[in-house]
Amino acid sequence: MTGFIVRRLLSSILVIILTSMFVFVLFFKGMGDAPARNYCEKLGPGKCSAQKLDSIRHQYGYDKSIIANYGTWAKGIFVGRDKVYDDGKYYKCPAPCLGISINTSNPVWQDLKQKYPATATLAVGGSLIYLTVGVIIGAFAARWRGTTADRLLVGGTLVVSSIPYYVIALLAWIYLSLQLKIFPTTSYYPITKNPAKTVAEMALPWLVIGLTYCTAYARFTRGQMVETLGEDYIRTAQAKGVRTGTVLFKHALRAAIVPVITIFGLDFATLLAGTVFTEQIFGIDGIGHWGLQALSTPIDINVISATVLVAAVSIVIANLLVDILYSFLDPRVSIA
Repeated sequence: MTGFIVRRLLSSILVIILTSMFVFVLFFKGMGDAPARNYCEKLGPGKCSAQKLDSIRHQYGYDKSIIANYGTWAKGIFVGRDKVYDDGKYYKCPAPCLGISINTSNPVWQDLKQKYPATATLAVGGSLIYLTVGVIIGAFAARWRGTTADRLLVGGTLVVSSIPYYVIALLAWIYLSLQLKIFPTTSYYPITKNPAKTVAEMALPWLVIGLTYCTAYARFTRGQMVETLGEDYIRTAQAKGVRTGTVLFKHALRAAIVPVITIFGLDFATLLAGTVFTEQIFGIDGIGHWGLQALSTPIDINVISATVLVAAVSIVIANLLVDILYSFLDPRVSIA
């Protein structure tokens, strides 16, 4: 087990390094003169002269080689940078330094720490709902396979999944929050300050995420359960008179849940990377909403690159945890 974890950690670190290189080349070099021009245009109309643009290129190091630029940028993530030029001034950027936001003039990491709790709270609550509801629906559909109840459950998930997510979220916000006022107008309130208020304000987006995403988990769980219920050891347990609930949830579900957890890990990591539609519709100031604002003029490249790195790290860590969980969820899986 220890050797496997070490190997997976090393491979995960390598993936993150390669991803950081790709992000740097894509956003800081692949966009040509756009980063320097964005900072220059921030000075105001008529102030972005050719001489000023050349000066900004030099101040930001855009006139240096790509290797030198990446080395400075990557080093700043681990040890920080003493001087980061922005808006005609030099800033101290402590580690992890992801640059200075062109819109707020704050270190990107500082803004990231403020936005991330909202996205994390949204992701945790929504994912717990869609995993729990989806697995339960799928398990019962498999138990009643071929019956009217099975067809209704599967048909219902197909209907919900055929509707675009943003339509469901928008309709839920308009009718359940604005008109019927069943749920309060959503926003994010720190859970450490008032958990009850946080739950009340996040309940609607949690339910929208949970009930929309659970459809795929219900169908996938049903397929895995149907296959598992046909195994010899399940028939043996049933022949011995083991209770149906025990066979279904203790034996069959434990074996069928492994591939479900794989998908859950990736979906959860995606939610942690930012739920753009949910945050935009429900007015939650999280990573997704922050990244969307960074696409406005001028484009905040440091913020966009930071959100991409967060997404990459989240997915890599989720994959690592899922691989480790395999051996605990299913004894048939061996980790050498």
